[in-house]
Amino acid sequence: MINAVVAAIGLGYLVFVGVLWATGRGGSFLSRWEHLLGIYGFGLLVAGNALGLIFSPAERFMGDVGRIMYVHVPAAWMAMSCFLLAGIGGLLYLVNGRRRWDAFLEAACEVGVVEGMLLLVLGSIFGKPTWGVWWTWDPRLTSSAVMVLSFVGVLLLRSFVLDPDRRATWSSVATVLAGVNLPIVYMSVKWWRGLHQLQSETSEGSAIAPEMRWILYLNTWALLFVTVWFVARRYRIARDRADRERPEPLPAAAAGVGS
Repeated sequence: MINAVVAAIGLGYLVFVGVLWATGRGGSFLSRWEHLLGIYGFGLLVAGNALGLIFSPAERFMGDVGRIMYVHVPAAWMAMSCFLLAGIGGLLYLVNGRRRWDAFLEAACEVGVVEGMLLLVLGSIFGKPTWGVWWTWDPRLTSSAVMVLSFVGVLLLRSFVLDPDRRATWSSVATVLAGVNLPIVYMSVKWWRGLHQLQSETSEGSAIAPEMRWILYLNTWALLFVTVWFVARRYRIARDRADRERPEPLPAAAAGVGS
């Protein structure tokens, strides 16, 4: 019930913003709409982490270290969502060449890398007390690291290519290719046996106790709204830079020249 209310408020706000944008209303509000969503998301994130650390029961087999899933799992979901959106942005740029999709690619890719790094760091913190090592070449861990590094490579490529059109085209191709890692990461625990557990949340049901599951989803909604905030802000920065890189129009021919 709590998650339904939380989701309804956040998603309802996004629908409201979408209606304003579609109808050409909202004025200056549309230039800063994401701040309210970000504040809402951060508030939920604080509440969700407090619930996970203090009020949630310890995991049956892992004990208190299992509480890291309340951040680790949402970070994984949001990182992969951002990388998927970046790949879609790259594909759309290759199709129609509109610079807005290049800016969206840059924003989603950068936010995804930040959340992907969080995913890897939290996974290492979890691995030390659980498996006895900070890192092991488990299929899920290895494929996740390759996924994050491939999108880091996209950002490095963007920093090295100075020509805006060439940068947009090359990074779009690189992002689409990097997106091939996404299904590999998701299916790695099914394709290869390793230390990492199978997915706890599937279409067939959940392996997480109800008193823990609702806190996990509360944090997921919270991080989703924060992610939208970050992507929206980063998109505006990318669009501003694209506008500055746009070449100046050629001066009009002086009237009466040659007369």
